[in-house]
Amino acid sequence: MTPTITRRGFLSTSVAAAGLVVLHPFSVRAQAGQAHLRIMETTDLHVHVWPYDYYADKPVDTVGLARTAALVGAVRAEATNSILLDNGDFLQGNPLGDYIAYERGMAQGEMHPIVTAMNTVGVEGGTLGNHEFNYGLTFLKNTLSGANFPIICCNVATVAGETADQDATLVPPYAVLERELTDGAGATHPIRIGLIGFVPPQIMQWDRKHLEGNVTARGMVEAAEAWVPKLKAEGVDLVIALAHTGIDPLPLEPDAENAALALAGVEGIDVVLTGHQHLVFPGPDYEGIEGADIQAGTLAGKPAVMAGFWGSHMGLIDLMLEREGDAWKIAGHTVEARPIFERKEDRSIVPLVESVVAVEDSVKAEHEATLDYIRRAVGKTTAPLYSYFALVADDPSVQIVTNAQTWYIAQMMEGTPNAGLPILSAGAPFKAGGRGGPEYYTDVPTGDIAIKNVADLYLYPNTIRAVKITGAEVKDWLERSAGMFNQITPGEADQILLNPDFPSYNFDVIDGVSYQIDLSQPSKFDSEGVLVDDGANRIVGLTFDGKPIDPAAEFIVATNNYRAGGGGTFPGNDGSTIVFEGPDTNRDIIVRYIVDQGTIDPAADGNWSFAPLNGATVLFDTGPKAADYLDQVKGLTIKAAGDGADGFARYRITL
Repeated sequence: MTPTITRRGFLSTSVAAAGLVVLHPFSVRAQAGQAHLRIMETTDLHVHVWPYDYYADKPVDTVGLARTAALVGAVRAEATNSILLDNGDFLQGNPLGDYIAYERGMAQGEMHPIVTAMNTVGVEGGTLGNHEFNYGLTFLKNTLSGANFPIICCNVATVAGETADQDATLVPPYAVLERELTDGAGATHPIRIGLIGFVPPQIMQWDRKHLEGNVTARGMVEAAEAWVPKLKAEGVDLVIALAHTGIDPLPLEPDAENAALALAGVEGIDVVLTGHQHLVFPGPDYEGIEGADIQAGTLAGKPAVMAGFWGSHMGLIDLMLEREGDAWKIAGHTVEARPIFERKEDRSIVPLVESVVAVEDSVKAEHEATLDYIRRAVGKTTAPLYSYFALVADDPSVQIVTNAQTWYIAQMMEGTPNAGLPILSAGAPFKAGGRGGPEYYTDVPTGDIAIKNVADLYLYPNTIRAVKITGAEVKDWLERSAGMFNQITPGEADQILLNPDFPSYNFDVIDGVSYQIDLSQPSKFDSEGVLVDDGANRIVGLTFDGKPIDPAAEFIVATNNYRAGGGGTFPGNDGSTIVFEGPDTNRDIIVRYIVDQGTIDPAADGNWSFAPLNGATVLFDTGPKAADYLDQVKGLTIKAAGDGADGFARYRITL
C-alpha cells in the first residue's frame, strides 16, 4: 500500500489539544488537481535530542530535537500533506554522541539514540553529513542499520568507477519515495519523490584515518550531474537534494566544500535542503550573495532552506503542486526557517515551544547515562587547571587548549602540501575575571577530569581552523595581544597593569615560540586592533626552536574560526590565510585529546614572560581563590597586596 503523507506520523499532543490549527494558505486555496506539500528539514542535529547543555550540565531552551518535534507536529497540522527529511551531521557533536562512541559502543543490532529519536519523530529520509564519519565506517554502518528511513549519499564510493554514476557508493546514492497526495478536492493522487544526498568531499581530509583506503569522495556537482539524470529516469515527479553543504558564492572549485548554490543550478534538481554552515537561510546570513534570494527563499531560482543547527530551527518549504497529466509540477512556493526560541534585545531567551516528552522518553536511558558520563572522570590531569594568573603568566588553562589544538592540527596536516611546516597554537583565557566578577575563573584541581570541566576551559562552540602565516605576522599577532597591558614607566611603583578596555579573549598566547613582553614600550595596536604606533616593539626575544624567528619563515598556527576569520582584527587573520577549516569544535577536540591521552600534563611551559623593568612594580587584580595557586606561578615575582575593588584580590608584581 502506498503511504499517504497527509498529516502522517508524529503529531504534537500540545498542538492537537490546543485546537489552534491554522491551515497554510496553499492548503486553503488548493483546488482539484492542486496539492499543498510541506517539506520539513532538520539539519546539523549533532546528537542534540534533549534540550540540555551537557558541558554546562543544565537544561537549555535553545537546542534539541525533542523541542523541534513540537514544530514538526505544528507543521503537519497546518498542511494537507507533509514530509520530514534530515540533512546530515546527526551522529557526532555533543557528549551524548561521545558516550555512545567511547563508552557504550555501537555493536551490530544496537540502536543509536539519535536514530531512535529520529524514528520517533518520523523522519522519512536523510543524507550523510561529514560528522557521520568521525567514529569510523563500522560504527556508521551499525548506526544506519537502525534507521526506519533511507539514508543516501551519491558522492562517497567504496569502489570508484570511470564516472560518478558507475561508482559503488557507500550508501545508496538516491531513494524514491512513493507517496499519495491529497488535493484540494480531497482526491488522492500518487507522487514519486526522488531524494539524492551529498556530503563535502573534504571528509577525506577531516577523517583520513578512517577513510583513506576504504572510500573515495567526488565533488558534489560532478556527482549530481551524473546521478540526477538516473534518478529522473526513475519517473520521479520531484527531486529534492539533501545537500549537507553550505552556500558560498559562485564560481566554485570542483571540490568546493560549500556548493549548495552550484547544486541548485544542476538541471533536474527541484528543491535544495542545505546545512553544514550552522546558519539560517533564508535570512541575513546570506545577504548579498548573487543567486541566493533571501526574499524568495531560493538558490539559483530553486526553493531552498537551511535550518540552523542543534535543532534550533525547522526548515520549511511549502510547495503548491499542480497535476499535469500523470505528473506534478511546482506552481508556487514559500520558504521559512521556523525557530524554537526567540532571543530578546537584552539577550534573554524565550522558548517558543515545549519539549515533546515522547521524544525525550525514547532516549531517556541514554540521556541519563550521558549525565553520569560527563560527571565522572574520562582522564586525569597532573596539574591543576586554573586561570587566576592567565593574564600575567603562562597559564595551564590555556596550555591544555593549545596542546589539544596542536595535537589535532598535526594529524590534519599529514599528507597535505603544508605537511612539515612548524605548527604553533594560539589560545586565550575566556574566564579571567573582568566584568564576569571575582568568581569568573577556571578552577579544576589536579586529578580526575570530567567532560563537563571542558566547558570551563573553552566557553564557546568555536570550530577549529589553521592559518599559514610568516614569522613577521606571528610577531604582530603577539603585538596585538600585548595591547592587554598599559604602558609601564621604569622605576615607578604600583602602576595599574591591565587595560580595562581590552577583553581577555583577545589576549592570545602562542605556544611553540618563546618571547617576552616589554611593558615600557607603547602598544603597537589599540584595543580594537587598529595600528597606532608602527615603530612600537613590545614583543622582544621572539624565538622558534631556540633561534630568533625568521620573519620570512612560514608557520601553521592552530586557532579557531572566530580568530582566523578576522575576529578581533589580528594580523595574519583575515580569512585569506586559512589553510584548514575543520568541522570539529575546539571543545570537542579537547575532549578527544583527553580521552586519547588518558592522563594530560597541562603544566604551563613558561614560553612567555614580562621583560625586566628596573624599579617598576604593577598592580593586578584577580579572584580571591588565586591565593591557593600563588606558589605555582613560575617566572614572576608576585605577592599579595590586599583587596581590590568589587571583591577582587590585589597582587603586586615586581618587574
